[in-house]
Amino acid sequence: MHLTIKINNRRKLKIKVLINSECTHPITVKETVEEKKIPTKQLPKPFNVYNLNRSRNEENTFKEFIPLEINSNRHIEQINTGVLEIKKTDLFLEHNWLVEYNPEVD
Repeated sequence: MHLTIKINNRRKLKIKVLINSECTHPITVKETVEEKKIPTKQLPKPFNVYNLNRSRNEENTFKEFIPLEINSNRHIEQINTGVLEIKKTDLFLEHNWLVEYNPEVD
């Protein structure tokens, strides 16, 4: 699925999104942040990342985030996404987003 996002400097980007019902926080992939030159903000207190099997992910810690605006089927929402070094897509949206906004997914 592709969505249009607007980052805090008002630049619009079309990105690839994966909706993962097991994900507990929205995540933007570090490689996408660097390639698209998306500005980040430091978290006041970093926190640990856990895998789906509830084990601690030793390679990742949430240290920074991106405030952004997501536009999906004329629904606009402001969210903060953590930044992690993972692969597969540009942005992961979590279960709560899926339940609350119930987008039509092709």
